[in-house]
Amino acid sequence: MKILVGYAPLKSDKGVPLLSQNRQFQWFSKPTYVYPMVPASAATLLKSRGHDVYWVDGIAEGLTPEQFRERYRETDAEIFLLETKTPVIKMTWQIVDELKELLPSCRIVLCGDHVTAMPEETLENCSVDYVLCGGDYDFSLAGLVESLENGTPVPAGFWWRDEDGTFQTSGKFDLGCNDLNDLPPIDRELTQWKLYSTENGNFRRTPGTYTMAGRDCWWGKCDFCSWTTIFPQWRTRSVEKVLDEIGDLIERYGIKEIFDDSGTFPAGKWLREFCDGMIERGYNKRVVLGCNMIPGVLAFEQYNLMAKAGFKFVLFGLESASEKTLERINKCPAAKNVEESMRLARKAGLRPHVTCMVGYPWESYEDAKRTVELTRSLFNRGWIDTLQGTIVIPYPGTPLFDDCRKNGWLRTEDWDRYDMREPIMKTNIPDEEIFALIRKLYTSFLTPKFIFRQLLSIRSMSDIAYLWKAGLRVLGHLFDFHGHASK
Repeated sequence: MKILVGYAPLKSDKGVPLLSQNRQFQWFSKPTYVYPMVPASAATLLKSRGHDVYWVDGIAEGLTPEQFRERYRETDAEIFLLETKTPVIKMTWQIVDELKELLPSCRIVLCGDHVTAMPEETLENCSVDYVLCGGDYDFSLAGLVESLENGTPVPAGFWWRDEDGTFQTSGKFDLGCNDLNDLPPIDRELTQWKLYSTENGNFRRTPGTYTMAGRDCWWGKCDFCSWTTIFPQWRTRSVEKVLDEIGDLIERYGIKEIFDDSGTFPAGKWLREFCDGMIERGYNKRVVLGCNMIPGVLAFEQYNLMAKAGFKFVLFGLESASEKTLERINKCPAAKNVEESMRLARKAGLRPHVTCMVGYPWESYEDAKRTVELTRSLFNRGWIDTLQGTIVIPYPGTPLFDDCRKNGWLRTEDWDRYDMREPIMKTNIPDEEIFALIRKLYTSFLTPKFIFRQLLSIRSMSDIAYLWKAGLRVLGHLFDFHGHASK
């Protein structure tokens, strides 16, 4: 079969959509492209089974809608896998209808956390053929293709219409039957890895790319995270397979930096064996690594081993300085030890990055202000290098969204407005003060000590280029959160 995997361009005066490989959606004034690991795996798996597979990312390629439609028509695809998220779901419905009119014979399959949470809504609002629920787009799409080719039952996790228009489902998706080690290595050429190798704030050295040791987070209980809805079961690839992939990325593509985008990088025995393998194979001297990690989980010994193995950039979910908030969003209890974790990680030579959110319904202005004060303190003491500040958004399917409906916290269910450009939950803090708090988060590094340390850290032209780009991204984020009137 001819199968197309990709993204349609989403044109808006709000900026560039951060859609692929993202747990939260945002329009960015400064483009950032993240390599979509699971869709890339889907394309690779189907190619390995003898299908003609095409990859078109209208967002990363900067295509106009007209150019994308022409590429779509030229593929003459029989199946098109398209990922979507809450803030662009209505745009996606319109795109689906346009593409069905252009190529009626192509079966369009929508995937993502929003359609997983509300599959019937999408069937009601556009002419999509199948809604794929759950996060294993690769295994699921391959199962659907086999069903269409051989007449076998549709695998679990799909919704569609029968001939009289009645909605049908093959039942709840099941991740337990999918072994990540059965997947072939991702075909980076097929999936145009270079599109995502430079315009990315995670990379100090380029070209860079992504891996995923696990799907998705071994904690997997945070109430706000949309990916807990599509990856409710934690699974990992073997240490050997991940090491082999890294070796291939170094040798074949000349990759200089890799960010592993597992929701939380594996800890314990897996982490130790992986770090030992990086050192034994000598990869630690040839590539720089980054990953996500939960504060408070690792001791200095583990951070030090990670540094020796080639890790530099480590992203921690700080979320809030309020312990009450961390408990309410069901954050891992260890995450309360954020300051000590940043100190130990920095002592080991790592570059900690933290993510923070404001706009929780139960927080006061003073609660949110303490988060800003905490980040400023961490910057001033040299324990973090960078941060990301956002407005907390309750995505459909998450416990936070259910709590919002139960408690009357939602201002709207107009999905277009769930794009982080305004608070969606009713709070005790006026909107303009929420935007001001985020701007303060992004400027909390502006202390003499931090700036002096950054200047001393410069060792090469790549360091200068990174700091320049980082500065531009901070300016971009300040513009992203300059304030938008509530509707």
